[in-house]
Amino acid sequence: MKDPLTTILAKHGRVILDGALATELERRGAVLDDPLWSARILLEEPDLIRQVHLDYFEAGADCATTASYQATVPGLVAAGYSEAKALGVIARSVEIAQDARNAFWAGRHGEVSFKGRFQDLRRARAERAYPFIAGSIGPYGAYLADGSEYRGDYGLSEDELVDFHRPRMRALVEAGPDIIACETIPCLVEARALARLLAEFPGMPAWVSFSARNGAYNSQGEPVADCARFLDGVPQVVAVGINCTAPRYIGSLVGEIRGATAKPVLVYPNSGEKFDPASRSWEGDGPDISFAALSQEWTAAGVKIIGGCCRTTPEDIADLSEMKK
Repeated sequence: MKDPLTTILAKHGRVILDGALATELERRGAVLDDPLWSARILLEEPDLIRQVHLDYFEAGADCATTASYQATVPGLVAAGYSEAKALGVIARSVEIAQDARNAFWAGRHGEVSFKGRFQDLRRARAERAYPFIAGSIGPYGAYLADGSEYRGDYGLSEDELVDFHRPRMRALVEAGPDIIACETIPCLVEARALARLLAEFPGMPAWVSFSARNGAYNSQGEPVADCARFLDGVPQVVAVGINCTAPRYIGSLVGEIRGATAKPVLVYPNSGEKFDPASRSWEGDGPDISFAALSQEWTAAGVKIIGGCCRTTPEDIADLSEMKK
């Protein structure tokens, strides 16, 4: 099984993930007030998604995470699309990310990278790993579009969750990403379902990252350590971590995970604001110190795979990349 995380860690010692996609699209004028959320932009403005991927590569990200987090077959069918069209949209998310990577690596986007961070792109490419594509699988709660990815407790069985996720995972795997990113998973039963499903696609590595309610428990209220301990025995899961969780909880959560698994830990928190699903808006303030400065604490705790989730930007990833040097 070829695993891009292990490959990059072995050579460079650290992996920089990308940052938010959906909130970055909104920042650029996209309207996401729709149950399909960022999947709507896959259908209507794919070039905007490609540009966001490209900006993250230029900022120093080693990874592009596909715009398939909320692109599910049931969700797209409910919006009026055929099953064949839905599967094509999911596959297209991988192709868009691959196209952005190819453009970046070939230097077709220009001679100066993101905000002038890399003035000599030939030197920059020589100093960094070849970027990889992570096929995003959001939780069942994202399909519900009611904030359930921050609560869990769907009332579905493990078998039902396997059946729900299977068509999207198959479409993503067949499109050829380098790794599957199972993201914002709020509960252990969904992690178990995804681990079972991965076995149907041998040779495809994955990471699993949970949403958390505090410094010790996932969004449903189960110990994060128990989640990590279970995934420690799943060979295709090559990293375990936390995403879309307030930065103030990350240090404690990292300790819980590291005590339960020898797998690499990855973190990509949100900005620290809280999402209100009723108004579909973000409330509160982020941390008082910079995202990059916070990452130093996580690195000191043993984290080598770091990126950002909702409300983080290419500027944040550029700062992480600068600190990597």
